Amino acid sequence: MKGSWFLGAVACGWVTLAATEVGVTQRHPAASTSTQPQAPAIDYLLFVASEGNDRISLVRFGPGGARVERTSKIGRNPTEPVGPHGIALSPDKRYYYVSTAHGFPNGELWKFSTIGDSLRGTVTLGAFPATLQISPDGLYAYVVNFNLHGEMKPSSVSVVYVDQMAEVARITTCTMPHGSRLNPQGTKHYSACMMDDALVEIDTRTMTVTRHFMLRKGSEHGDAGGFAGMGTREPGTDSHAGHGMDSPKAGDVSCSPTWAQPSADGSKVYVACNKSSDVAEIDAATWKLARRFPMGAGVYNLAATRDGKLLIGTNKRGQSVSVVDLATGKEIALLSTKRKVASGVVISPDDRYAFVTVEGIGSEPGTVEVIDLRALRTVATIDVGQQAGGIDFWKTEPSVGR
Repeated sequence: MKGSWFLGAVACGWVTLAATEVGVTQRHPAASTSTQPQAPAIDYLLFVASEGNDRISLVRFGPGGARVERTSKIGRNPTEPVGPHGIALSPDKRYYYVSTAHGFPNGELWKFSTIGDSLRGTVTLGAFPATLQISPDGLYAYVVNFNLHGEMKPSSVSVVYVDQMAEVARITTCTMPHGSRLNPQGTKHYSACMMDDALVEIDTRTMTVTRHFMLRKGSEHGDAGGFAGMGTREPGTDSHAGHGMDSPKAGDVSCSPTWAQPSADGSKVYVACNKSSDVAEIDAATWKLARRFPMGAGVYNLAATRDGKLLIGTNKRGQSVSVVDLATGKEIALLSTKRKVASGVVISPDDRYAFVTVEGIGSEPGTVEVIDLRALRTVATIDVGQQAGGIDFWKTEPSVGR
């Protein structure tokens, strides 16, 4: 079976791509001992949101490779794009939720059934709702209001009671919050403040900001409570339009964080510093910086394996994906992506695969790329809608073949 499933998948009409075609750089001796890719024994299904053409795709990856199982259109008026940005599955896998960023002026959260894609409700949120996650009990959605095109002022995190699709809180946090993630216990919510160089923690029981952590290199520190924001950047150092694509200027020690990812046990929070192309690891108990380790150029989104061994980061400026050994903080693989602007990433529940979205440029389609985390190789790619970004895992099931 070694390697032969790639060719078989193409013959069956599924779309795959061997790792050598997209490029892989081994960064650590551990990578050289990685095994050859083996075909999966089951199918993996996940939902993808494409902001450029308002499409939601269900992608299936299995022994035959990757394919789009079905697509659906989101929105009410075909002439008014809504821009689906974030997507998240309910814990019971019965529903998926999509944040739409292009509201007039505010965006919305939409609730769909995973079987049949039927609309079950919507709720209006703040300006440019972006990343979201559903609480472990399935009761609440936490959505950051990124406010990409708004004024440079503190924005918020919306908390939605998803049974009735009602916003129950809008918690002011910081300027341009992004990367909405809960710890495994569901007790703390974390988001990154792209324009304030800060990590913000919300207590989900009180729905209030409890702590923040300043991430500017050389002056990292944590404090209790919230903060006014907008105090850590010189005017004009960043552009709203860049959204993680601007390279740092000489002497710039800012972080410009775009993602906050709790560890598998919740004891650490990993923050993607997009501007400095590294990750800050914060100890959740002591609220101190544990370490910083390098990632690829413009690290953007993060995902950690459930066994606590690996951290995967998409590199928005680098057209690549980094795989880091968390025990050492060393990058053990740097995988080139087929197109530019790597964006979202989710890991399968068995820690076998990482699924990455790549937005593409202009009229290019977006792609989903599948990384075998045992072999440290990209083993499949599939085209989806333009500006593919939000991605979340649905389920596994016995392979259906073609």
